[in-house]
Amino acid sequence: GRQTRNEQLIKAIAYELTALRRSLSLSQEDVYVETSIHIARIETGANNITISTLSYLLNFYEIPLSDFFTKVEKALTNTSYK
Repeated sequence: GRQTRNEQLIKAIAYELTALRRSLSLSQEDVYVETSIHIARIETGANNITISTLSYLLNFYEIPLSDFFTKVEKALTNTSYK
């Protein structure tokens, strides 16, 4: 099937993932070494992250999906994503 792409949502997720990583004082390289996930293209919104990858990263960052998506919903109200 055809995959749809919601640019606003992808950018909000990317923004929140970047903020979360930085709040934990982790570099992109730190995350790659620990998870084998290249997050640079995810954090810029270039890649449409899968739910499985997102869940794996959030588990690594020790934040529940529900808490993360609450942050994403708040970010979506920010005019920079409209």
